[in-house]
Amino acid sequence: MNAFEDRVKGVLISAALGDALGAPVEKLSREEIEKEYGYVTTLKTRWYKEALGEEATLGKRRGNGIITDDTLMTIALCRVYKKERRHLDAYDLANEFTKEIAFRKTFIPEFGRDSLILDRLFYPEKHIFLRHALANCEPREGGIGNMVNCGAAMYIAPIGIVNAGNPLAAYNEAIAFASGHQVSYGLEAAGVLAACVACAFIPNVTVQEVVDAAISLAKDGTKQAIIALTKEAKELRKRKCSYRELVKCLHESISPFSPMGDDVHRKIEKVGIPSNHYTPSRLFSIEELPLALAFIVYNDGEYYKSILDGINSGRDTDSIGVMAGVILGAMYGTKYINEDDIHLLSKTNQLDFNEEAASFAEVAKEIILRDLQIIRKQEGIIGH
Repeated sequence: MNAFEDRVKGVLISAALGDALGAPVEKLSREEIEKEYGYVTTLKTRWYKEALGEEATLGKRRGNGIITDDTLMTIALCRVYKKERRHLDAYDLANEFTKEIAFRKTFIPEFGRDSLILDRLFYPEKHIFLRHALANCEPREGGIGNMVNCGAAMYIAPIGIVNAGNPLAAYNEAIAFASGHQVSYGLEAAGVLAACVACAFIPNVTVQEVVDAAISLAKDGTKQAIIALTKEAKELRKRKCSYRELVKCLHESISPFSPMGDDVHRKIEKVGIPSNHYTPSRLFSIEELPLALAFIVYNDGEYYKSILDGINSGRDTDSIGVMAGVILGAMYGTKYINEDDIHLLSKTNQLDFNEEAASFAEVAKEIILRDLQIIRKQEGIIGH
């Protein structure tokens, strides 16, 4: 396996790893995680909802390495690239990506059976089917009206891979593609995370260079949130603070940009009550990406500690784990990932990461080489 393919594999496995580590504790606060688990360190973690019975789990399973929709949609996007073998935009989201999630069955680990990814998706991700398969909208306007969340950013890493080494191109392609799904700061996060992954492929890249790339491209509240949280993480690292203080300070830093705090559950008492939660805004940011970057900064890029700090911090734990994971997977490949974790993720989710990585890396390399040929031709024209 060559270096590029290993880093592609690192991204895909790290997405699954962060997803599966965070899934059993998703939507719990940091305090609730600490009370129930202490500090989660293993894929073999019991899902807290199991103790609440069938009504709470809705027939789903988590723990023991089971992935969620974050990874399923990441793999689905890889498959779109493998079919089209070129750069993508919103029309591809409306076409092949919609087919992948709404018409082609795959193994859904949470269900323990083959099903449509659509059957597993949360409502903001089902918006893709509503807008493109039912409403027949203009693809670039597909994200209009959606709940603003991290749903596009969580699966966008493959766009960073096909633009490896070119953060600006990754940002632009992610915005073009994900405009069919998300708007406002939800769309912005997808562009910035794709840029982070692309930057992380640069040989010998540093954590600070990835952060700088994110800040240089991010807009509005997303930019300010990343600046605030990564700055805070640097200061807290100097102080060698406790984990409790780390999460408390980072949550305080994100609160001006994401006001819901630990109140992430949708309850009947909240229906009809006006708020700014999940609505378009130039001042807001999703939490998951700034937090993921902050945990990477605080741990100076240490692989497992960055992901584990992220998934133990509470709230949208699986997506925080995914975002930290794909950046670090792009930087390091598979060299820091425990073989036991890879084996469990592969077996539990019926995923052949070697095959997935090899086939996608081949297509990504083909796209990148074609881009380089175009650049050389342009340089020739300028030279004349």
